[in-house]
Amino acid sequence: MKNRQELIQALSKYTSNFKEETEFRKRFLSLLENVNAFQRTHLPGHLTGSAWICNQDFSKVLLVHHAKLNRWLQPGGHADGDENIIQVALKETEEETGINQYKIISESIFDLDIHRIPERKDMPAHDHYDIRILLQASDQQKIIVSEESHDVKWLAMDEVKNFTDEQSVLRMVEKTKLLRTN
Repeated sequence: MKNRQELIQALSKYTSNFKEETEFRKRFLSLLENVNAFQRTHLPGHLTGSAWICNQDFSKVLLVHHAKLNRWLQPGGHADGDENIIQVALKETEEETGINQYKIISESIFDLDIHRIPERKDMPAHDHYDIRILLQASDQQKIIVSEESHDVKWLAMDEVKNFTDEQSVLRMVEKTKLLRTN
């Protein structure tokens, strides 16, 4: 998924046991027909890249308490014209958590989500079309709290539901639990 064409191919092949992702996939493919899909100025929505960062045995996940959205989420952000969505997710991981030693579990899509971002100052409400990749990192690495977050912490998979009711985050917890049993 290092460019638009690879992303389109990955989306075309992507399957999920979660109905909402099947619907999202169609909308992603439609968005990618627009030349400006990777620009944050493209409205009503644009591409973002995120990382679902698990520890060595997939028992914990690293989440950030996003300052603007006031929610616990995986690290991620705008593509800002970069079609290499994996690189976007990795850059955001380091900027938002300080984690710079990790293993990319797969260069395939781990999860898809489309979520609404509320209106702020000079930006109307819009959608983020988020591609999530799966990373593995030591939960002993030093983490940082960037200016974009209130907090960053490792949470046990079973604890995540106590911090957020975000369906896409809970869906990724379920996917991770399936990884642990396989």
